[in-house]
Amino acid sequence: MYKILLVLLLVAVVGIALHASCTSRSDKFKTVGTGEFAPLISNPDSIQLLDVRTPSEFAQGHIAGATLIDVKDSTFMATAVKKLDTAKPVAVYCRSGRRSARAAGMLAEQGYKVINLDGGIIAWQEAGLPIEK
Repeated sequence: MYKILLVLLLVAVVGIALHASCTSRSDKFKTVGTGEFAPLISNPDSIQLLDVRTPSEFAQGHIAGATLIDVKDSTFMATAVKKLDTAKPVAVYCRSGRRSARAAGMLAEQGYKVINLDGGIIAWQEAGLPIEK
């Protein structure tokens, strides 16, 4: 009986810890759908568009005007700091939204205002929005 209670308590504690870590990270940036993301990036003078996929994924098609910085590259943050202006918001996307959420958290930690595309370029294309090669 005590073993079952201990296991249940452990599961609850781990669940709370995971929720807290996810919540605190996502509170640092905003995640939006394509309907909000598309108008945000329509004025390149007011926002920086960042694609955090690999170069080969980028070559297969990307949102027009995007800058590529691969979040999987060990130099991601150093490159981002060199290329991105902390005074302008960064709109970030990847293939499905997972890597861009990671990148958004990293950028937000450095003081960038970040907007992440929910569902990534997959959602973008499913919404019938254009890409370029």
